[in-house]
Amino acid sequence: MYILIAILLLGILVTVHEAGHFFAARLTGIEVMEFAIGFGPKLLGWKSKKHDTQFSLRLIPMGGYCAFYGEDDTQGKHVNDPRAYSRQSVWKRMLSVAMGPMMNFILAFVVAAVYFWVGGVGEVTGVDPYVAQVAAAGPAYDAGLQVGDVILTINGVDMLDGTTDTLLAAISGYQAGDPPLHMTIRRGQDAFETDMTPFWDAEEGKYRVGVTIGGIYRVLQRPVTLPGALKESWNSCVYAGGLILRALGDLVTTGEGIENTAGPVGVVSMVSEQVSAGGFSAFLNLLVVISINLGIMNALPIPGLDGSRFLFMLVEAIRRKPIAPEKEAMVHLAGMVFLFGVMILFTFKDVMNLFR
Repeated sequence: MYILIAILLLGILVTVHEAGHFFAARLTGIEVMEFAIGFGPKLLGWKSKKHDTQFSLRLIPMGGYCAFYGEDDTQGKHVNDPRAYSRQSVWKRMLSVAMGPMMNFILAFVVAAVYFWVGGVGEVTGVDPYVAQVAAAGPAYDAGLQVGDVILTINGVDMLDGTTDTLLAAISGYQAGDPPLHMTIRRGQDAFETDMTPFWDAEEGKYRVGVTIGGIYRVLQRPVTLPGALKESWNSCVYAGGLILRALGDLVTTGEGIENTAGPVGVVSMVSEQVSAGGFSAFLNLLVVISINLGIMNALPIPGLDGSRFLFMLVEAIRRKPIAPEKEAMVHLAGMVFLFGVMILFTFKDVMNLFR
């Protein structure tokens, strides 16, 4: 169920992004040949009689596209067709490209604003640790721990004291010869007890049980007015965007964070895990953050993405003459090949991580 929820989240982001392109084209009179959610074989489809646009839902829910009439016409088949994308004024084409990433930013801002207005602004008062990952082999796996479990007590000591430090110290503080750790675990509405003996990790220099501990914030909701919600939403989106840009900068300049990057499979896995632990609020938080991330990535001048297409149009507007279509198409094609290669690489990495 949580995997389906994660796919739904990605579907929402892709649909909103492509809808930005679509409605900007409708507004400016640019003809759209196909509006598709997903890639690969078509599952469902219908055609608009009024605008002659094909709407499609395709098998692989990891993207989508909005194909304009006569777009990327490297053969010159539509060079004299007034409906062709290349024959539209440059500002119309720039708007149609820019509105994709812009809609992701708008979605993030609106969702965050509504969330703050309805639910209030959260003030963190503490954090409750939970099991975020379980190694395929280890004491925790043998003891039956699962992702989402909450460790209530260890040897009778309360672990829900508002920090993750107490839990981590209880595990790493184990010494050779000590009796097994006696744990009380909460899973959903039920609780059970289990024992496990930590193992010494020479590389880490501490005792471990084969889990990754996450934290669910204890949040006290403070009601706000609509203007207050809009302000909180703006500040949250700017903060998230800043973190993403800094992370991208570190990734490009120093390679820092490369081990935390993920493809579609990794994103679905991460979203399903966090939603299973944090519920609807986690879903909305991820929707906001990933939407901002998607908007930023598409706005970058990477060949094949919206930012690159916008840059070509900006050059055209400045020099009052388009770059040769075949040259631009080759740049975008090379970019798409590179991006698909990266996606395949990260997908392989994500799948291998699932089996670890």
